[in-house]
Amino acid sequence: MFLYLIGLVALLALYRWYRETKRVPNISDKYVYITGCDSGFGNLLAKSLDELGYHVIAACFTEKGEDDLKKSASKKLTTIHVDVAKSESIQKAAAFIKSKVGEAGLWGLVNNAGVSVPAGPCDWLTIQDYKQMLDVNLMGVIEVTLSVIPLIKKSQGRIVNVASVFGRISPVGGAYCISKYGVEAFNDSLRRNLKDFGIKVLCIEPGFFRTTVTNTEVIEKNLHNLWDKLPQEVRDDYGSDYVENVLKLMKEQMDKLSDPDLMKVVSCMEHALSAVYPRTRYSPGWDAKLFWLPLSYMPTLIADYVLARDNLKPAKAVV
Repeated sequence: MFLYLIGLVALLALYRWYRETKRVPNISDKYVYITGCDSGFGNLLAKSLDELGYHVIAACFTEKGEDDLKKSASKKLTTIHVDVAKSESIQKAAAFIKSKVGEAGLWGLVNNAGVSVPAGPCDWLTIQDYKQMLDVNLMGVIEVTLSVIPLIKKSQGRIVNVASVFGRISPVGGAYCISKYGVEAFNDSLRRNLKDFGIKVLCIEPGFFRTTVTNTEVIEKNLHNLWDKLPQEVRDDYGSDYVENVLKLMKEQMDKLSDPDLMKVVSCMEHALSAVYPRTRYSPGWDAKLFWLPLSYMPTLIADYVLARDNLKPAKAVV
């Protein structure tokens, strides 16, 4: 009986693998709009899809990002400036894309743009710190999507939202986890709402990878900036050496956890856009599969214990 069960599991795995190998036809006629292409996942995805033959519309935040991408891609790739925190910029990009794709419509949207700072203990932050990140990581995703849904309906295409394993569990303070939980919720409602129009909505939930989001220099500068603005009474709560001890621990953890192979995430994005039968969710990274996601399903008591185990205690922590 046990051997029959193993055989059934093996057959199901083989069927799933075969099913996921099928690709959509005529990719050379398809347009894909990607945000956050200055660096990291978005930059690599733009180049990868360009090589495959897609018409890529790569949104960059900086002029340098646009110039660098143009130099390393074919003439088929188009770059545009987009600030996903500004409605005027989003709507201007949508009007350009509409004129570009014509009646063919937009095959794919990849909401990749995002920031990881300001982030820190909740009582170090102001409401403006929260709004600043939510405007990019959540409201930007929503507004960019709404701006091009009519174009995606024309092609019965794909929307790919980049969330995070931190959209499933919240180990850090600030708006980052909140924004990613919001992306997960938006993704789920969007998937169910647009299914009747033939649109597939997919979610990418990466673990730790070496991008600007996990750049230790950026995180260090952010923590020092927050610390310098704190009232003295809050600094006293944590202790004068708290920041340096946190940074030391953070660097050790980042070195262990951050995967340098960004193509693991880019391959999931490409599959979500190109597969006839894409997965609803992708969780690239062994830390995501073996630690963060399993931990998110644990009882709260266990998750809290595991996450608090290696945390540094403030000077005035109540024992």
